[in-house]
Amino acid sequence: MKIEIAIENFLKYIKSELNYSDLTKISYEEDLITYKDYLMLHHYNYLNMNKSDVINYLKYLDELKFSNKTISRHLSTLRSFYNYLVEIKVLNDNLYRRIKNPKVPKKLPNYLSIIEVDEIIESIEEKDKNDIRNKCIFELLYSSGIRVSEASNIKLNDIDLNNMTIKVLGKGNKERIVFFGLPCKNILEKYLNVRNEFIKKPINYLFINKLGGQLSRESIEYIIDKIIKESKVNHKISPHTLRHTFATHLLDNGADLKSVQEMLGHENLNTTEIYTHVSNERLRNTYLACHPNKKRQ
Repeated sequence: MKIEIAIENFLKYIKSELNYSDLTKISYEEDLITYKDYLMLHHYNYLNMNKSDVINYLKYLDELKFSNKTISRHLSTLRSFYNYLVEIKVLNDNLYRRIKNPKVPKKLPNYLSIIEVDEIIESIEEKDKNDIRNKCIFELLYSSGIRVSEASNIKLNDIDLNNMTIKVLGKGNKERIVFFGLPCKNILEKYLNVRNEFIKKPINYLFINKLGGQLSRESIEYIIDKIIKESKVNHKISPHTLRHTFATHLLDNGADLKSVQEMLGHENLNTTEIYTHVSNERLRNTYLACHPNKKRQ
């Protein structure tokens, strides 16, 4: 099987069978095209690679000035691709499962203080249906810690107002239940009262755009960016910052790491552990500021 056909079949597989997002599919496709072009240029057979060949490819990515994080992503893509080839019995073994990722320095996630969250929420007026919807989006992202893509895909029947829970569909088509607080419930009820003003034909998605269709992930990101820019908080913040803030505030107030992992929908606990570094750094700063050691020098 030619590599072009194998890649095409693999991309169809992750979309139809694994229900990966369009964004993930595009990322995989770009990585695999880079890989295919390299193999063809150097006359490698993708079905007959050895460890030395793989190391040469990683050196090539390094020569392109790719970061260790990007190289790790390429390796992850290739592991998935070769897992697929093993699954369809084109290969007996996945060499890439034995290749370690380069070390990636952990970057502490950016997050908001509780005061900053309050300032941003208070800056959002409720003059019309758009303001109410946008405030609801901001509150929901902070209150539940869901991803922007998950918020876009919420349907009305996913919401349980009485128990203040929402069923969301996360990465890998995995469902989980997330929670929201009373401030979020209050603005959500306000939004549900004006939601009909957006509707032009029956639609089950929670968040609606001005044309009456599903509010896209890109539109939600734009809304959050606009809210932040119009607030008094002026350091660099992305829509994903609200997810970081959710996790950090939970841990700072005594939540255990396993619970936060489940609420965020992380498959691996290591992904969640980065937030403990944020909390530990805050504890360290408090210790240095408050302990009388410095007075005893």
